[in-house]
Amino acid sequence: MTPVSQRRPTRALSDITTAEHSSSPAGLTVGVAVLAWMAGWVAGNLLASAVLGFSGQADTVAAARPVWLNASMAVALWVPQLAALIVVSRAFASGHVGRDYSIRFAPRDLLGIPIGVLSQVALLPLIYWPLQHAWPDTFADKQLEQNARDLYDRAHGVWVVALILMVVVGAPIVEELVYRGLLQGATRRRFGAVASVLVVAAFFALIHFRPVEYPGLFAFGLVLGCCAALTNRLGMGIVSHMAFNATALVLVAR
Repeated sequence: MTPVSQRRPTRALSDITTAEHSSSPAGLTVGVAVLAWMAGWVAGNLLASAVLGFSGQADTVAAARPVWLNASMAVALWVPQLAALIVVSRAFASGHVGRDYSIRFAPRDLLGIPIGVLSQVALLPLIYWPLQHAWPDTFADKQLEQNARDLYDRAHGVWVVALILMVVVGAPIVEELVYRGLLQGATRRRFGAVASVLVVAAFFALIHFRPVEYPGLFAFGLVLGCCAALTNRLGMGIVSHMAFNATALVLVAR
């Protein structure tokens, strides 16, 4: 057991000091981070569109696309974003990607598992309960589950494994690197922890382009942002994000 005198006190977001903000490399300014995100996002979408075009299924509605195509498009979307992180790290920071984006894990990051599960089964229902009563058709459970259900219903055999790798492993890692590692890290250095969590959570929700999911994505974005801000690393947020997405798949598979 750690002696009391050596224990690190628990801190609120408002207690994170300016000195701690400087742990993010000075060269990774908000402007650099936004430009890096924009370059990666635009290049990724262009590459994903090219994959869709070459697949011969450009006229197929998104809900009917096979898992292999969605997985290929996801990889095409992610690769330029990861490349942008590496380029920015080398050009404007230390060149050590793990250090520049706080890619670290600790045993306590396993707390992300219950955080992610509870966010899915408790936080989201709490957020949507008043909305479902006010606008029952817009925020019906069927609408909220549609995206996950469409993905799951098209997965068969080995493609179930591909779906899990895409949704539970790939997406959480890439999104936490980009949104909490790059954008929140740079924004926190300039505007402080609280503002960075709020702004990046809102942007994280909006960029998914699924309005019915905006309230839940924003709420979960706040959870992920707090994980990063309070631990000064991405480990807990990545684990939480993985658990959140895995729980969503389990719920639609019932």
